[in-house]
Amino acid sequence: MTIPTTTRRRVLQALGVGGFAALAGCQAPLTQTPEDVTNPTTPTTPDMNPAKPVDVDRIAADPTAIPGPISRDNAETVAVEMTTNELVAEVEPGVTYTYMAFDEQIPGPLIRARVGDTVELTITNDESNSMPHNIDLHAVRGPGGGAEATMVMPGETATISFQVTYPGLFTYHCAVPNMDYHISSGMFGAILVEPEEGLPAVDHEFYLGQMELYTKGNAGDEGHHDFDFERMAAEDPTYVLINGEKYAIGPDGYDEMRMETGETARIYFAVGGPNQSSALHPIGSVFDEVWPQGGIGAPPQQYIQTTPVLPGSATIATISAPVPGPIKLVDHALSRVVRKGCLAAIDVQGNEDPAIFNAAA
Repeated sequence: MTIPTTTRRRVLQALGVGGFAALAGCQAPLTQTPEDVTNPTTPTTPDMNPAKPVDVDRIAADPTAIPGPISRDNAETVAVEMTTNELVAEVEPGVTYTYMAFDEQIPGPLIRARVGDTVELTITNDESNSMPHNIDLHAVRGPGGGAEATMVMPGETATISFQVTYPGLFTYHCAVPNMDYHISSGMFGAILVEPEEGLPAVDHEFYLGQMELYTKGNAGDEGHHDFDFERMAAEDPTYVLINGEKYAIGPDGYDEMRMETGETARIYFAVGGPNQSSALHPIGSVFDEVWPQGGIGAPPQQYIQTTPVLPGSATIATISAPVPGPIKLVDHALSRVVRKGCLAAIDVQGNEDPAIFNAAA
């Protein structure tokens, strides 16, 4: 049976607007129950359905595909357009999931601006979607971080403008009812607001985001994994992922984070959550500098082995590579690495330096 458009719209509005004003900006507990959400992929018996055909070959954002540093010394208007998507992709080979994302990638695109800039942000909810979506940006001084004004039903578009008045790296995320479901499914990203004087020069910049995925299956179970609200309420994720896929970023996967010995990199790292903090640690190095919670208004910490990143927060860290070999970025809650997929790696190439590290001593 085909549901009339007007009826479908009323259902979506009831889902998206009911209780929304209190929720926007992450200020109040959810009032909906899982039964209020229409999930078109509810599993049959057994829990696992067969894997689905994918809509995109890759959901993991390219960690190097970010806007370049800002060199201008004047404020401008920065135009940003994003589309919200609901689409099937692989978590790992043989395991599919219906993700939600900004611009078909996790994390969503890095927005880059300078203190004093005005961001003109346009959000479109793809007409093929089944749910309302919006965006709450932690860099916005305004109701719900912009969430109320960007509430869009499938096929709709909204535009807001806001001035960025303080520097730092800030998360953004979808903030409709059951926002934890939407964030867990991939609807988060980061906005970088550079100080007026800009950021120190580095050789490379990388952008990563961590999230938890709660499903009916267990990690590695082949098939299509459907979302599990009870597991989310218990904060027991099936997967803990960097850029939305298991072990996706590194020499054995998408080998895009590359450095030569002697070079430096700045890492922008956001945690969508929705529930768990990350204990971000570089195996094989330390962070030369860390700006906790992305707070570049204060001097950085130096030579940090592991830095906590709260859900809904971010961090900026720099790293150097005096010797070759992978630098593995992990959550040092290590069961999340070994059993749930939380690892990305920087591929460092170049000459050995036995004075610093000698494997054959």
